[in-house]
Amino acid sequence: MVQRSTLDPLEEARALVKLRYSRARALHASMKQLGLTADRVSRKAGSAKLPPLKLLQARWRQIAGDQIWRYSQPEKLTSTKDGRVLTLKVIPQAAPLVQHQSETLRQRISVAAGGDITAIRIVQGPIQRGAETIAWRRPPRALTADEKAVIDSKAAPIENPRLRAAIVALGKAVLSAD
Repeated sequence: MVQRSTLDPLEEARALVKLRYSRARALHASMKQLGLTADRVSRKAGSAKLPPLKLLQARWRQIAGDQIWRYSQPEKLTSTKDGRVLTLKVIPQAAPLVQHQSETLRQRISVAAGGDITAIRIVQGPIQRGAETIAWRRPPRALTADEKAVIDSKAAPIENPRLRAAIVALGKAVLSAD
């Protein structure tokens, strides 16, 4: 004995046509979700489990190269909705050099830190490596007695004592910086 459906044959035909042309959702997770999960897991387990900033600070010389390494160091890593922003502390004299090479540097840093560094923010100031502070200023040299006498003799005609003292200080600073 053949069992018949309790539905109306016309309704059953419509249901079969609807099923034939409708799409169903996939039952398995998409590859994109799998990739994101793998990325999260690899970040947590990568490079001796160092946080990205510590990793950058430890490998900064290799990432940035000797020229930029001398004048800068990674300061902090902040997250935004578009990605992460690395703050670099750079000595003021080298800031234009680092700014000029910032896009190349950002690409290198992004590869080393996990791929989502979107910008580099440059902060000027002295950098510290261990116990030494690097400000990159030469100590002024001592002036000879002849140089001091020349400065004083050139400033002697100035009548205002404050202006004369300022001119003498400027002359000493200029000559001692050479």
